[in-house]
Amino acid sequence: MKEYVYADNAATTRLSNKAFECMLPYLQNEYGNASQLYSFARSPKKALKEARQVIATCIGAQPSEIYFTSCGTESDNWVINGAVQQHLPIVTSSIEHHAILRPCESAKRCGCSVSLLPVTKEGIVLSSSVKEVVHSSCGLLSVMYANNEIGTIQPIKELATIAHENGWLMHTDAVQAMGHTRINVRELGVDMLSASAHKFNGPKGIGFLYIKEGVNWPALIKGGTQENGLRAGTENVASIVGMATALEENVISICENESHLAHLEEILISNLSRSGIAFYRNGAENHIKGNVSLSFPNRSGESIMHRLDLKGICVSTGSACDSKETQISHVLKAIGLEEMLAKGTIRISLSKYSAEHDMMKIVQVLVGILKEESVN
Repeated sequence: MKEYVYADNAATTRLSNKAFECMLPYLQNEYGNASQLYSFARSPKKALKEARQVIATCIGAQPSEIYFTSCGTESDNWVINGAVQQHLPIVTSSIEHHAILRPCESAKRCGCSVSLLPVTKEGIVLSSSVKEVVHSSCGLLSVMYANNEIGTIQPIKELATIAHENGWLMHTDAVQAMGHTRINVRELGVDMLSASAHKFNGPKGIGFLYIKEGVNWPALIKGGTQENGLRAGTENVASIVGMATALEENVISICENESHLAHLEEILISNLSRSGIAFYRNGAENHIKGNVSLSFPNRSGESIMHRLDLKGICVSTGSACDSKETQISHVLKAIGLEEMLAKGTIRISLSKYSAEHDMMKIVQVLVGILKEESVN
Protein backbone atom coordinates (compact mmCIF):
# COMPACT_ATOMS: atom_id res chain seq x y z
CA MET A 1 0.00 0.00 0.00
CA LYS A 2 1.24 3.49 -0.89
CA GLU A 3 2.45 5.51 2.09
CA TYR A 4 0.63 8.78 2.66
CA VAL A 5 1.14 11.85 4.77
CA TYR A 6 -2.41 12.22 5.96
CA ALA A 7 -3.15 15.87 6.75
CA ASP A 8 -6.93 16.00 6.42
CA ASN A 9 -7.96 15.15 9.97
CA ALA A 10 -10.73 17.75 10.02
CA ALA A 11 -12.45 15.51 7.45
CA THR A 12 -11.97 12.26 9.35
CA THR A 13 -9.47 10.67 11.71
CA ARG A 14 -7.75 7.34 12.15
CA LEU A 15 -9.55 4.94 14.49
CA SER A 16 -7.47 4.57 17.65
CA ASN A 17 -6.10 1.11 18.42
CA LYS A 18 -7.74 1.10 21.84
CA ALA A 19 -11.14 2.00 20.40
CA PHE A 20 -10.81 -0.74 17.79
CA GLU A 21 -9.92 -3.37 20.38
CA CYS A 22 -12.80 -2.34 22.64
CA MET A 23 -15.27 -2.64 19.76
CA LEU A 24 -14.38 -6.18 18.71
CA PRO A 25 -16.27 -8.17 21.40
CA TYR A 26 -19.55 -6.47 20.47
CA LEU A 27 -19.14 -7.28 16.79
CA GLN A 28 -18.58 -11.03 17.11
CA ASN A 29 -19.27 -12.42 20.56
CA GLU A 30 -21.41 -10.03 22.63
CA TYR A 31 -23.69 -9.13 19.73
CA GLY A 32 -27.03 -9.32 21.55
CA ASN A 33 -29.67 -6.61 21.17
CA ALA A 34 -29.20 -4.28 24.13
CA SER A 35 -32.95 -3.62 24.27
CA GLN A 36 -33.84 -7.26 24.99
CA LEU A 37 -34.47 -8.70 28.45
CA TYR A 38 -32.70 -12.07 28.27
CA SER A 39 -29.26 -12.72 29.77
CA PHE A 40 -27.41 -12.63 26.43
CA ALA A 41 -28.33 -8.94 26.17
CA ARG A 42 -26.88 -8.04 29.57
CA SER A 43 -23.31 -7.50 28.38
CA PRO A 44 -24.16 -5.13 25.50
CA LYS A 45 -26.71 -3.37 27.72
CA LYS A 46 -24.05 -2.84 30.39
CA ALA A 47 -21.56 -1.63 27.75
CA LEU A 48 -24.14 0.87 26.48
CA LYS A 49 -24.73 2.21 29.98
CA GLU A 50 -21.03 2.50 30.72
CA ALA A 51 -20.31 4.24 27.40
CA ARG A 52 -23.05 6.79 28.09
CA GLN A 53 -21.52 7.45 31.51
CA VAL A 54 -18.01 7.86 30.06
CA ILE A 55 -19.16 10.38 27.44
CA ALA A 56 -21.19 12.31 30.02
CA THR A 57 -18.19 12.51 32.34
CA CYS A 58 -15.96 13.72 29.50
CA ILE A 59 -18.19 16.74 28.84
CA GLY A 60 -19.52 17.45 32.35
CA ALA A 61 -23.03 16.13 31.68
CA GLN A 62 -25.38 13.55 33.18
CA PRO A 63 -25.74 10.17 31.41
CA SER A 64 -29.46 10.81 30.88
CA GLU A 65 -28.52 13.89 28.82
CA ILE A 66 -26.58 11.92 26.19
CA TYR A 67 -28.50 10.70 23.13
CA PHE A 68 -26.77 8.49 20.57
CA THR A 69 -27.15 9.32 16.88
CA SER A 70 -25.50 8.15 13.65
CA CYS A 71 -23.32 11.26 13.18
CA GLY A 72 -22.93 14.98 13.75
CA THR A 73 -25.08 15.78 10.74
CA GLU A 74 -27.98 13.82 12.20
CA SER A 75 -27.53 15.54 15.55
CA ASP A 76 -27.59 18.97 13.90
CA ASN A 77 -30.64 18.09 11.83
CA TRP A 78 -32.41 16.89 14.97
CA VAL A 79 -31.84 20.27 16.61
CA ILE A 80 -32.99 22.38 13.65
CA ASN A 81 -35.98 20.19 12.80
CA GLY A 82 -36.99 20.22 16.47
CA ALA A 83 -37.01 24.03 16.42
CA VAL A 84 -39.16 24.00 13.29
CA GLN A 85 -41.68 21.63 14.88
CA GLN A 86 -42.01 24.03 17.80
CA HIS A 87 -42.23 27.09 15.50
CA LEU A 88 -39.17 28.66 17.12
CA PRO A 89 -37.25 31.41 15.34
CA ILE A 90 -33.69 30.31 14.50
CA VAL A 91 -30.54 32.39 14.55
CA THR A 92 -27.28 30.87 13.34
CA SER A 93 -24.01 32.05 11.81
CA SER A 94 -23.11 32.47 8.16
CA ILE A 95 -20.15 30.06 8.51
CA GLU A 96 -21.95 27.03 9.94
CA HIS A 97 -21.52 23.56 8.49
CA HIS A 98 -24.09 22.65 5.85
CA ALA A 99 -25.56 20.21 8.39
CA ILE A 100 -27.00 23.35 9.99
CA LEU A 101 -27.41 25.66 6.99
CA ARG A 102 -29.27 23.24 4.70
CA PRO A 103 -31.95 22.34 7.31
CA CYS A 104 -32.25 26.08 8.02
CA GLU A 105 -32.92 26.70 4.33
CA SER A 106 -35.70 24.10 4.47
CA ALA A 107 -37.03 25.68 7.65
CA LYS A 108 -37.19 29.07 5.94
CA ARG A 109 -39.14 27.59 3.01
CA CYS A 110 -41.62 26.22 5.55
CA GLY A 111 -42.21 29.72 6.90
CA CYS A 112 -39.86 29.55 9.90
CA SER A 113 -37.92 32.69 10.80
CA VAL A 114 -34.19 32.14 10.12
CA SER A 115 -31.47 34.77 10.56
CA LEU A 116 -27.78 34.44 9.64
CA LEU A 117 -25.19 36.25 11.72
CA PRO A 118 -22.20 37.92 10.04
CA VAL A 119 -18.65 37.19 11.21
CA THR A 120 -15.41 39.13 11.40
CA LYS A 121 -12.54 38.55 8.98
CA GLU A 122 -11.22 36.03 11.52
CA GLY A 123 -14.55 34.19 11.45
CA ILE A 124 -15.76 35.28 14.89
CA VAL A 125 -19.42 35.85 15.77
CA LEU A 126 -19.65 39.09 17.76
CA SER A 127 -21.92 39.32 20.79
CA SER A 128 -23.20 42.67 19.52
CA SER A 129 -24.50 40.96 16.37
CA VAL A 130 -26.33 38.37 18.48
CA LYS A 131 -27.93 41.03 20.68
CA GLU A 132 -29.39 42.72 17.61
CA VAL A 133 -31.44 39.66 16.59
CA VAL A 134 -32.00 37.62 19.76
CA HIS A 135 -34.69 39.59 21.50
CA SER A 136 -38.06 37.81 21.23
CA SER A 137 -39.50 35.65 24.01
CA CYS A 138 -38.19 32.29 22.79
CA GLY A 139 -36.03 30.87 20.02
CA LEU A 140 -32.96 28.83 19.12
CA LEU A 141 -29.44 30.22 18.76
CA SER A 142 -27.08 27.74 17.08
CA VAL A 143 -23.40 28.64 16.67
CA MET A 144 -20.64 26.13 15.99
CA TYR A 145 -17.93 25.73 18.62
CA ALA A 146 -15.13 25.68 16.05
CA ASN A 147 -15.21 26.14 12.31
CA ASN A 148 -14.33 23.16 10.14
CA GLU A 149 -12.58 25.17 7.43
CA ILE A 150 -10.55 27.76 9.33
CA GLY A 151 -10.57 26.40 12.89
CA THR A 152 -11.83 29.58 14.60
CA ILE A 153 -13.24 28.98 18.10
CA GLN A 154 -16.36 30.95 19.00
CA PRO A 155 -17.16 32.65 22.36
CA ILE A 156 -19.86 30.07 23.09
CA LYS A 157 -20.18 30.81 26.82
CA GLU A 158 -20.75 34.51 26.13
CA LEU A 159 -23.27 33.79 23.38
CA ALA A 160 -25.13 31.28 25.57
CA THR A 161 -25.48 33.92 28.28
CA ILE A 162 -27.03 36.36 25.81
CA ALA A 163 -29.40 33.67 24.55
CA HIS A 164 -30.58 32.75 28.04
CA GLU A 165 -31.03 36.39 29.08
CA ASN A 166 -33.57 36.63 26.27
CA GLY A 167 -35.29 33.31 26.95
CA TRP A 168 -33.61 31.50 24.03
CA LEU A 169 -32.07 28.04 23.86
CA MET A 170 -28.41 27.64 22.89
CA HIS A 171 -27.04 24.87 20.67
CA THR A 172 -23.47 24.41 19.52
CA ASP A 173 -22.15 22.14 16.80
CA ALA A 174 -18.98 20.88 18.51
CA VAL A 175 -18.08 18.30 15.87
CA GLN A 176 -14.69 19.90 15.11
CA ALA A 177 -13.88 20.63 18.75
CA MET A 178 -14.92 17.53 20.65
CA GLY A 179 -11.89 15.57 21.84
CA HIS A 180 -9.52 18.32 20.69
CA THR A 181 -10.08 21.00 23.31
CA ARG A 182 -11.59 20.91 26.78
CA ILE A 183 -15.39 21.11 26.72
CA ASN A 184 -17.70 21.27 29.74
CA VAL A 185 -21.36 21.81 28.89
CA ARG A 186 -22.17 23.16 32.35
CA GLU A 187 -19.46 25.80 32.16
CA LEU A 188 -20.43 26.71 28.60
CA GLY A 189 -24.09 26.99 29.52
CA VAL A 190 -25.32 25.31 26.33
CA ASP A 191 -28.66 23.52 26.13
CA MET A 192 -27.67 21.20 23.27
CA LEU A 193 -24.39 20.07 21.71
CA SER A 194 -23.60 17.90 18.68
CA ALA A 195 -20.60 15.60 18.26
CA SER A 196 -19.34 12.91 15.86
CA ALA A 197 -16.98 10.06 16.78
CA HIS A 198 -14.94 9.87 13.58
CA LYS A 199 -13.60 13.38 14.20
CA PHE A 200 -11.87 12.29 17.43
CA ASN A 201 -10.42 8.88 16.48
CA GLY A 202 -13.64 6.95 16.94
CA PRO A 203 -15.55 4.93 14.33
CA LYS A 204 -17.60 6.41 11.51
CA GLY A 205 -21.38 6.26 11.61
CA ILE A 206 -21.87 7.18 15.27
CA GLY A 207 -22.29 10.45 17.16
CA PHE A 208 -24.29 11.96 19.98
CA LEU A 209 -26.46 14.89 20.90
CA TYR A 210 -26.34 16.37 24.39
CA ILE A 211 -29.75 17.68 25.47
CA LYS A 212 -29.78 19.43 28.84
CA GLU A 213 -32.16 18.02 31.42
CA GLY A 214 -35.38 20.03 31.39
CA VAL A 215 -35.18 20.88 27.67
CA ASN A 216 -38.25 19.30 26.09
CA TRP A 217 -37.16 18.43 22.55
CA PRO A 218 -39.26 16.56 19.93
CA ALA A 219 -38.36 13.01 18.93
CA LEU A 220 -36.20 12.53 15.85
CA ILE A 221 -37.13 8.95 14.95
CA LYS A 222 -40.24 7.19 16.21
CA GLY A 223 -40.81 3.46 16.41
CA GLY A 224 -39.02 2.23 19.54
CA THR A 225 -38.12 3.09 23.10
CA GLN A 226 -34.39 3.55 22.51
CA GLU A 227 -32.79 6.82 23.62
CA ASN A 228 -35.71 7.57 25.93
CA GLY A 229 -38.08 7.23 22.98
CA LEU A 230 -36.54 10.19 21.16
CA ARG A 231 -34.32 8.33 18.69
CA ALA A 232 -35.68 4.86 17.92
CA GLY A 233 -33.57 2.11 16.38
CA THR A 234 -31.42 -0.79 17.57
CA GLU A 235 -28.34 0.59 19.29
CA ASN A 236 -24.99 0.30 17.51
CA VAL A 237 -23.26 -0.97 20.64
CA ALA A 238 -19.83 -1.66 19.12
CA SER A 239 -19.55 1.82 17.63
CA ILE A 240 -20.91 3.48 20.77
CA VAL A 241 -18.26 1.71 22.83
CA GLY A 242 -15.60 2.76 20.32
CA MET A 243 -16.79 6.35 20.47
CA ALA A 244 -16.69 6.48 24.27
CA THR A 245 -13.26 4.86 24.36
CA ALA A 246 -11.79 7.26 21.79
CA LEU A 247 -13.26 10.34 23.46
CA GLU A 248 -12.00 9.37 26.91
CA GLU A 249 -8.57 8.60 25.46
CA ASN A 250 -8.36 12.04 23.83
CA VAL A 251 -9.73 13.91 26.84
CA ILE A 252 -7.13 12.33 29.13
CA SER A 253 -4.29 13.51 26.86
CA ILE A 254 -5.88 16.73 25.63
CA CYS A 255 -3.23 19.12 26.97
CA GLU A 256 -0.44 16.97 25.58
CA ASN A 257 -2.17 16.71 22.21
CA GLU A 258 -2.80 20.47 21.96
CA SER A 259 0.83 21.19 22.79
CA HIS A 260 2.01 18.68 20.19
CA LEU A 261 -0.23 20.17 17.49
CA ALA A 262 0.80 23.74 18.31
CA HIS A 263 4.43 22.66 17.92
CA LEU A 264 3.73 21.07 14.53
CA GLU A 265 1.87 24.20 13.39
CA GLU A 266 4.90 26.29 14.29
CA ILE A 267 7.21 24.02 12.27
CA LEU A 268 4.87 24.14 9.30
CA ILE A 269 4.30 27.90 9.27
CA SER A 270 7.87 28.95 10.11
CA ASN A 271 9.41 26.76 7.42
CA LEU A 272 6.85 27.88 4.86
CA SER A 273 7.57 31.52 5.76
CA ARG A 274 11.29 31.01 5.25
CA SER A 275 10.69 29.54 1.79
CA GLY A 276 9.80 32.92 0.30
CA ILE A 277 6.40 31.68 -0.91
CA ALA A 278 3.62 34.25 -0.47
CA PHE A 279 0.69 33.00 1.59
CA TYR A 280 -2.00 34.18 3.99
CA ARG A 281 -3.27 32.24 6.99
CA ASN A 282 -7.02 32.31 7.65
CA GLY A 283 -8.81 32.12 10.99
CA ALA A 284 -8.30 33.50 14.48
CA GLU A 285 -5.53 33.22 17.04
CA ASN A 286 -7.94 31.24 19.22
CA HIS A 287 -8.42 28.20 17.03
CA ILE A 288 -8.47 24.42 17.10
CA LYS A 289 -4.83 23.40 17.16
CA GLY A 290 -3.77 21.60 14.00
CA ASN A 291 -6.34 23.26 11.73
CA VAL A 292 -4.32 25.35 9.28
CA SER A 293 -6.10 27.19 6.46
CA LEU A 294 -3.67 28.72 3.96
CA SER A 295 -4.39 30.92 0.96
CA PHE A 296 -1.89 31.35 -1.86
CA PRO A 297 -2.55 34.43 -4.05
CA ASN A 298 -3.50 33.82 -7.67
CA ARG A 299 -3.23 30.05 -7.35
CA SER A 300 -5.68 27.18 -7.67
CA GLY A 301 -6.30 25.38 -4.40
CA GLU A 302 -7.78 22.45 -6.27
CA SER A 303 -4.68 22.13 -8.45
CA ILE A 304 -2.42 22.29 -5.38
CA MET A 305 -4.50 19.60 -3.66
CA HIS A 306 -4.29 17.23 -6.63
CA ARG A 307 -0.57 17.75 -7.10
CA LEU A 308 0.05 17.10 -3.41
CA ASP A 309 -2.04 13.95 -3.73
CA LEU A 310 0.23 12.71 -6.52
CA LYS A 311 3.10 13.07 -4.05
CA GLY A 312 1.23 11.11 -1.36
CA ILE A 313 0.04 14.07 0.73
CA CYS A 314 -3.64 14.40 1.66
CA VAL A 315 -5.05 17.88 2.25
CA SER A 316 -8.33 19.52 1.28
CA THR A 317 -9.68 22.64 -0.35
CA GLY A 318 -12.33 24.43 1.67
CA SER A 319 -14.74 22.06 3.37
CA ALA A 320 -13.68 18.44 2.90
CA CYS A 321 -17.06 17.06 3.96
CA ASP A 322 -18.30 18.00 0.50
CA SER A 323 -15.43 17.42 -1.93
CA LYS A 324 -17.69 17.89 -4.97
CA GLU A 325 -17.96 21.59 -4.20
CA THR A 326 -15.28 23.34 -6.24
CA GLN A 327 -16.49 26.93 -6.00
CA ILE A 328 -15.34 29.33 -3.29
CA SER A 329 -16.73 28.12 0.01
CA HIS A 330 -19.38 30.04 1.92
CA VAL A 331 -16.97 30.35 4.86
CA LEU A 332 -14.26 32.11 2.86
CA LYS A 333 -16.90 34.39 1.34
CA ALA A 334 -18.31 35.19 4.80
CA ILE A 335 -14.93 36.29 6.16
CA GLY A 336 -14.51 38.55 3.15
CA LEU A 337 -11.45 36.83 1.69
CA GLU A 338 -10.45 38.29 -1.66
CA GLU A 339 -11.22 36.04 -4.62
CA MET A 340 -7.57 35.81 -5.67
CA LEU A 341 -6.80 34.37 -2.22
CA ALA A 342 -9.96 32.33 -1.76
CA LYS A 343 -9.42 30.35 -4.97
CA GLY A 344 -5.95 29.37 -3.80
CA THR A 345 -6.96 28.07 -0.38
CA ILE A 346 -6.08 24.68 1.08
CA ARG A 347 -6.68 23.26 4.54
CA ILE A 348 -4.00 21.24 6.31
CA SER A 349 -5.43 19.55 9.40
CA LEU A 350 -3.16 17.58 11.71
CA SER A 351 -3.68 14.96 14.42
CA LYS A 352 -1.94 13.51 17.44
CA TYR A 353 -0.44 10.95 15.06
CA SER A 354 1.17 13.62 12.86
CA ALA A 355 4.94 14.02 13.18
CA GLU A 356 7.63 16.64 12.59
CA HIS A 357 8.93 14.84 9.52
CA ASP A 358 5.42 15.00 8.05
CA MET A 359 5.52 18.80 8.34
CA MET A 360 8.89 18.96 6.62
CA LYS A 361 7.66 16.80 3.75
CA ILE A 362 4.52 18.90 3.33
CA VAL A 363 6.57 22.10 3.19
CA GLN A 364 9.15 20.63 0.83
CA VAL A 365 6.61 19.27 -1.64
CA LEU A 366 4.28 22.28 -1.39
CA VAL A 367 7.07 24.78 -2.00
CA GLY A 368 8.31 22.72 -4.93
CA ILE A 369 4.85 22.69 -6.51
CA LEU A 370 4.34 26.43 -6.08
CA LYS A 371 7.79 27.36 -7.41
CA GLU A 372 7.31 25.07 -10.40
CA GLU A 373 3.94 26.73 -11.14
CA SER A 374 5.59 30.17 -10.94
CA VAL A 375 8.19 29.18 -13.52
CA ASN A 376 5.58 27.72 -15.87
